[in-house]
Amino acid sequence: MADEAVAEPASQNPQKPQGSRSPEAPPRGRERGGERGGDRGDGQAQGEAEAHDGPEAGDDEAAERAKERERAADRIKDLTRDPLAEEDGEDGPTDLAAAARARRAGRKLLTSGRDFTSFDRSRIGHAHIGDINVSLDARRSGVAMRGGPVPEEELRRLRRAHVEPAGYVRLRRALESRRLLVLGGAPGTGRTSTALALLDEVTRDGAGDGGRVRRVDPHQGEGVRGLVGEVNGGEGGERRGTGYLLELALDRPGTLPPDEMDLDQLASTLAEGDAYAVVVVSVGSAANPLLAGRYGMVCPPAPSQELVTVRLRERLEEARDHESLEHAARLAEDPEVIEAVGLDDLRPAEAELLASLLAEHLLESLTREELLSGCRSIAAVQAHEWFAGVDRALAAPSSGDGRTPVRSATAALFHPVAFRIALAVLGGGSHSAVSAAAHLLTWELSVQSDPDSTPSRPLFCDDPESDRALSRARSDDGAIDVAGTEVTGQLIFYRGSALPAAVLAEIWDRHFPVRAPVVRWLRLLADDPRPQVSVRAAVAAGELSVRDFEYGFGELVRPLAEASSPRRRVFAATALDQVAGHASHRKAVRKVVDDWSRYGTASLRWTAAMTLGHGRAADSVDAALDALARIGVRDQGRQLAVASLNVVRLLTLPECATVLRRLGQWAEHRREEYQDLALVTIVRLATTDVDEVLDDEPGTPLGDRGDWPLLLALAVTRPELTGTLADLLWTALNTARSREVAFDALEALLRSASRGERGERGEGREGREGGDRMRPGLAALLPALTSDEHDRQQLEWLLRRMMRDQDRPLTTEQASALWRLAVPARQRRSDEEESHG
Repeated sequence: MADEAVAEPASQNPQKPQGSRSPEAPPRGRERGGERGGDRGDGQAQGEAEAHDGPEAGDDEAAERAKERERAADRIKDLTRDPLAEEDGEDGPTDLAAAARARRAGRKLLTSGRDFTSFDRSRIGHAHIGDINVSLDARRSGVAMRGGPVPEEELRRLRRAHVEPAGYVRLRRALESRRLLVLGGAPGTGRTSTALALLDEVTRDGAGDGGRVRRVDPHQGEGVRGLVGEVNGGEGGERRGTGYLLELALDRPGTLPPDEMDLDQLASTLAEGDAYAVVVVSVGSAANPLLAGRYGMVCPPAPSQELVTVRLRERLEEARDHESLEHAARLAEDPEVIEAVGLDDLRPAEAELLASLLAEHLLESLTREELLSGCRSIAAVQAHEWFAGVDRALAAPSSGDGRTPVRSATAALFHPVAFRIALAVLGGGSHSAVSAAAHLLTWELSVQSDPDSTPSRPLFCDDPESDRALSRARSDDGAIDVAGTEVTGQLIFYRGSALPAAVLAEIWDRHFPVRAPVVRWLRLLADDPRPQVSVRAAVAAGELSVRDFEYGFGELVRPLAEASSPRRRVFAATALDQVAGHASHRKAVRKVVDDWSRYGTASLRWTAAMTLGHGRAADSVDAALDALARIGVRDQGRQLAVASLNVVRLLTLPECATVLRRLGQWAEHRREEYQDLALVTIVRLATTDVDEVLDDEPGTPLGDRGDWPLLLALAVTRPELTGTLADLLWTALNTARSREVAFDALEALLRSASRGERGERGEGREGREGGDRMRPGLAALLPALTSDEHDRQQLEWLLRRMMRDQDRPLTTEQASALWRLAVPARQRRSDEEESHG
């Protein structure tokens, strides 16, 4: 076809060249493929029938055959629709790309290869490695805190080892000027050490018979009001020049924070007695009014690296080894050590443990394996601290009759816990999704704890900053999938890659009663239409099932695998694949999936097909294809659509040549169900983008082409397979029942390279550049697809049809460019010579 000829209109049915097949007839007698069963349209047989039965009988038989071909074409069209959208209606959309991205993110978040049972969990309150026994428990506010003077020896050690956080001078000046400081911070961040350091400085010249710095027992007296009495008199008379430390437990049910008048009275009393006081509170909704008042300030954490350096120097000085400090600093920055710790910043007790581990390793008291095991324990101990005894206060007797449990604030008590679990499951997603999921889990935990009461929660007490501080989380702007497109939103993450898995291991292994509400909660998340929620929850469910496969399979996987909702079955399949990612459970998963594919109900076979598409639920790609074919052809191809989708997903694996070879065999199979499986898969291959089915991260040959149609991406990244890909697409284009949808798919491919599908919808430079990037794919595929005159006539007909499209007409320039891609210059000259000859 000459370039200028593209602009001329032509018949939709180009005249059949001599020796070629009509576009309306099935392929026959060509090396690329033979006849397709059920689509023959044999003219000789038709003539014989007409001669035998007469003209009327021949017309009826031809009409019946035409109807049969139309029904077969409609069936192929139906089978090429998205099998995951059936619950939303015939054309309901699903975002496979968003689901694939969410699955990759969830796997990256939780599959870290850490072994959280490699140390003695019976002594999890202490890290006991070799000769190191360091307490990591950050004391809960007001728990196990006794009143009395702080020994001078402890204050001297504090002066030597304390690392000042950012803004320390501002805190000291505020305390000096106001006499009273309400210091807020998350437990374990060094807030108490900072409070003691402040009091030590401001009372350096003071002296009282009872000690310069005193801790105040929060269980005695009435909190701030009780402290006023202690400053005024105490047991031994007035204590002038003394510093007082009071830690308030505002998270306990029934505890009310002091009001501003109480704080003013305390500040006045302190000024009269030339004394100082620091009231330490945990950040949270209850403490917000205190921290927002004139006495309140937030205590920032000390810098991690400086903490470790100071602790290392201490340890090595104690061992009289002054030459290893530089070596220790390098060891602290070892990538393997950093990965084992898995925390972005360390709290004081954690820095002390890490410094001890590094020092003992340098002194050859610990092997490298013991060092790494000790480093891995740090995140697990943090998780244990977060959940140990959270609801102990609910079982405590009230101050009234001594018998009635205090249960009025279960939701407020459980919300921080629920937020940590939700962040472990959905971390990396939007802050709003994590918060909404946390509130759902708060309800489930509250109902489980107190089934006779309806949980209540104030509506305007959420504090995102407190949630982040209490959960060691950070937020950042990032891309969020919404309705098939990406928008910028606020994402939230743990400050450390080790924390998500540590949290899940803690709640699942050590708190069995929590399993029931967590299972109910995960089932609710399975119904969420947002892939960033449902798919991430499925990955987490798989990780939990690894820790107890009997329970996870029975409570999560199997019930959802049999559900009527495709979304729930996808959840079960994703969880099963996550389990199969662990070598210890891979054999069990493969046995389950194989049994479901052979003997399961329709729902179980559907779930098995979705699991097989990930490539880890069968012994080999051939075995996965056998199972998918078994599912697809059963019951007259009832589940052929989902089987074909998962065959396409297997094409992203290195063994894609095996998949293409099997497609060719199915296309030549004598049974029509196998032929349909091949045809539907070929069409789906041409209409599926890479990022809808890829598990790899960007940086791989396919991963860098996420917005490409998979067919074009394979043609570029695997050039040795281009001929096979072209032959398969040619088969679909020249088989009557698949011809219409195959040409629609080819048109989409052509448009993707002419301007890019995103350019078609959004115009602009981005769409055009996307199309330019995809041109090499068509340049590789089209010449192999149009190797003879008949094929080129079909392409010419399609280009002319695209030019006449009223909604998205192809320009002459674009059509000519595509024609030049398909027909090399030498072939064009040869065609012109033949036409003029």
